[in-house]
Amino acid sequence: MPAADPITLRAAVDRLKIEVHPSRAAAGTNAGKAAAAHLRALLAGQRQVRMIFACAPSQNEFLATLTAEAGIDWGRVTAFHMDEYLGLPANHPACFRAYLREHVTSLVPLGKTNEIAGDAADPEGECRRYASLLGEGPIDAVCLGIGENGHLAFNDPPVASFRDPVRVKLVDLDEACRRQQVNDGCFPSLGDVPRRAVTLTIPALLSGARLFCIVPGPRKAQAVERALRGPVAPGCPASILRTHLDATLYLDSESAARWRGEPA
Repeated sequence: MPAADPITLRAAVDRLKIEVHPSRAAAGTNAGKAAAAHLRALLAGQRQVRMIFACAPSQNEFLATLTAEAGIDWGRVTAFHMDEYLGLPANHPACFRAYLREHVTSLVPLGKTNEIAGDAADPEGECRRYASLLGEGPIDAVCLGIGENGHLAFNDPPVASFRDPVRVKLVDLDEACRRQQVNDGCFPSLGDVPRRAVTLTIPALLSGARLFCIVPGPRKAQAVERALRGPVAPGCPASILRTHLDATLYLDSESAARWRGEPA
C-alpha cells in the first residue's frame, strides 16, 4: 500500500480529534494505517481484540489499507458489524454481511466474525442475541462513518438516543437515510431500499475504547458541519462523537469544506 500522505490539517472540536486529508484516498490510507498500528499495539498487550466495523462504500479505502497491513495477528481478532437491513438474505449484494465478507473476512483470517442475521425469523430475538455477544467483553475499537443525515450506524435523527437502554434495536429508516443508499449505488431506486433495519445503538458504538471515523466525499459535508458546529444533540447523532475520550475523525477536502468555510 502507498505511504501515508501529508495531513492538510489537524484540529479538535471538544474531545474529538480531526484530521483533514487532501483526498479521499489519503484519508482512508491514513486511517487504515492508524488503525493497524493501534491493533498491533493492542495485540502486543492482550490476548484478544474485539472490533466493530461499518459496512459502507465510505469505508472502502480504509479497509483496503487495514487488511493489507502486515504484522497483525488477525486470528486473535473478533469482528462485529453495526447494522443490517431487516429481511435481506445474507447473499443479497446490498446486505452488510456481504460487504463485510468482501472487504474484511475474505481478506484476513479473523478469529471470529459475528454477523447480524437481518433475515432472522425473530428480529427482536436477534437483537437480544447480538447484544449478548457484544456484552461478552469490552469493545476495543470501532471503525465507523457518518451518514448524510448525520446518522451513526442506522441511528437516524428520528430514532437516535444518546441514552438508549439497549445495545441493539430495530429501527425505521428515514427517507434521507434510504436515499443515501441509492446515492451510494447500493440500490437502484428508493423503492428498493428496505424500510427497517437492525442497528447497534449509540451507547453501544461509543462503548468502544477507540473510535476511527472515516467520512469522505462532498455529500457528507453538511453532516460534518452540523456535527462539528452545531449542538451535541440527537438531531445530528454524529455530534456525540465530540464527547468520546479517544475518537479521531478522518475527513477529505470535500467532506471538510463546509466546516472549514470553503466554497463548494
